[in-house]
Amino acid sequence: MQITDIRVKNVEGDGKLKAYVSITFDDCFVVHNIKVIDGKSGIFVAMPTRKTKTGEYKDVAHPINTEFRSELQSAILKAYEEQLN
Repeated sequence: MQITDIRVKNVEGDGKLKAYVSITFDDCFVVHNIKVIDGKSGIFVAMPTRKTKTGEYKDVAHPINTEFRSELQSAILKAYEEQLN
């Protein structure tokens, strides 16, 4: 599965949330509402979540192995940095 498009929508303001990202795979599957967040340890990617009845947040979609998570995060952060420039 190849990443074929990444769209970044920057969020204005001074909060921790910096951008929302939509990522397309193989020109046929898209995941929306991935977040770029500026945390205590630097910028990171948070997958889309939903709030459960108990108040917990659960990922709606997420990578299932470390290798793909790293690839996905690198591609998203690269697109985010390019959007800033």
